This record gives sequence, structure tokens and C-alpha cells, in this order.
Amino acid sequence: MAALGGRWVRALSKGKGTGVTVFMLGTRAASGISKDMLPGPYPKTPEERAAAAKKYNMRVEDYEPYPDEGRGYGDYPMLPAKSQHERDPWYSWDHPDLRKNWGEPAPKQYPYNNLHLERGGDPNKQPEEEKHYEI
Repeated sequence: MAALGGRWVRALSKGKGTGVTVFMLGTRAASGISKDMLPGPYPKTPEERAAAAKKYNMRVEDYEPYPDEGRGYGDYPMLPAKSQHERDPWYSWDHPDLRKNWGEPAPKQYPYNNLHLERGGDPNKQPEEEKHYEI
């Protein structure tokens, strides 16, 4: 299958014009995050909490979002601070080396690029920049 794709790209590159360039511009990486996977707005009603718990494949009793302090976490669940190596090694995990199941939410990590404003955060409540170093 890959050989046929390679032949097609080679055939496009031999012709006049920019066949490969147009072909490459028309493709996209399928590894990006979809809009459904991004956190939504902070849940205010019990119905919104139930919908957010269902979105993250959790029970309503176990679902607890991060507090709404203007940091842009939205409806992302607050997960226990427990490493993956503390989990049951004999359970039948989907990814046994990571001790993780498919579709399981991952703990919220430091927001890359400080995406507070890009994710709908309030500019007046923008958190101070965290620095993890001293010069």
C-alpha cells in the first residue's frame, strides 16, 4: 500500500507543475486533538455536570472539576494525584506498559504556551506567569 502511494507521489513529481506540493498541502496530520476533546465551559448546573462526567467517561459521583479560578481548565476533571506505577499491575490494561486504558482522561499538566486566553479565559483574571527556575 505504501509502495503504491510512493509511486503516485513520484508520478506527480515528474509532471510539470507543483503536483507534490499541492498534494502535500491537501493532506493533514490525523494525530491532532479534536474540538470534542478540549475542555468545555465550567459546569454550573447538575445537568451540565452529568454531561461533562459522561464526556470524560466518569460516574457523576466521581466527577469533580477544577475550581473556576479563571485559569481556563473549564470542565476538565480533577484526577487523584497518583502515579501510574501505583496502579494495579495485574489488571488487564489496554496499554499494560503505561497501566492505562483507552479513552481514560489524563491528569492536567502545565499548560503549554500559556493558552489561557486562547481557550476562552478572562483577560482580567489571567494568572501570573509561573517560573520554575532562578537565574
